[in-house]
Amino acid sequence: MLLFGHIGITLGIFFVFSYFAPRLKTIIDPRYLAVGALLPDLIDKPLGMIVFASTISNGRMISHTLVFSFTLFLIGLYLYDKRSDIGIITLASGSFFHLMEDQMWNTPKTLFWPLLGWSFPKDQIADGLAFLLMLLKESFILKFSQGFILEPTFIPEIIGMIVIVILALNWLKNRLSKTSSADEEIKKETTKKPATETAVLYNISFLIFGYLVVKAIVTF
Repeated sequence: MLLFGHIGITLGIFFVFSYFAPRLKTIIDPRYLAVGALLPDLIDKPLGMIVFASTISNGRMISHTLVFSFTLFLIGLYLYDKRSDIGIITLASGSFFHLMEDQMWNTPKTLFWPLLGWSFPKDQIADGLAFLLMLLKESFILKFSQGFILEPTFIPEIIGMIVIVILALNWLKNRLSKTSSADEEIKKETTKKPATETAVLYNISFLIFGYLVVKAIVTF
């Protein structure tokens, strides 16, 4: 997926799940979730395709592995337990969604690194910077096949764009509307952070739900 697909679909899944499980909002920050949804690309693509282009030449390396997301999750869990800090644990969830949206199960050598070897598959890309700029440009351009039918690979981007617009309008509506004292009391009740064990169960449920949704979207 590209820019809008990663951000929009990840946030969309979060808000749908949190509608049925409101306490998820106490352990997942949507701002960090959006960053986490792009984190693997923000790390791997500049390093693998620009800094180490001559030796690695791959935009999917260490940050596209389960080891990376799981390590980030453990760090986040520790900070949540000690300081009730939800930032890192949210980044971990976002990075895990990124792996699902990239369908990393099709590249098991990277996903399960280093169990299947220490090296990463190499891409045959001559100019990594030009390729990254092209990917960024394609995030803003609709692609059609013959008969003016939208290419299947771009459908997640459209879904992501729609979700982002809906969330932006909803945020604007909430900013303009006044919150009653009753709503404030409800908000205080729902912002109490659950115990660490409960937070883990919420995260696991959220990720499983997200996996099923992403799987349905990418195989549509």
